[in-house]
Amino acid sequence: MGNKKPVLRRCISCNEQKEKNEMLRIVKPKEEDLQVDLTGKKNGRGAYICKSEECLNKAIKSKKFERTFEIQIDKEFYESLRGIILG
Repeated sequence: MGNKKPVLRRCISCNEQKEKNEMLRIVKPKEEDLQVDLTGKKNGRGAYICKSEECLNKAIKSKKFERTFEIQIDKEFYESLRGIILG
């Protein structure tokens, strides 16, 4: 016991698999705006991104989040995400 396999998730930007706790989860609950899910437990459609500015810039440029969640995303959300990633 205690030999659990790590939970892996794939980055929406670089497509690399990493442990879930090394990444940020972005979630779109029904009828609500996008949110950064720091707990990893919120309900809704989720996508993961590496905690790197490079991956964030790539995701913004290629509109990965817009395509995944099928919504328009404003600059304020990306700036708040950048603030979290840069700490």
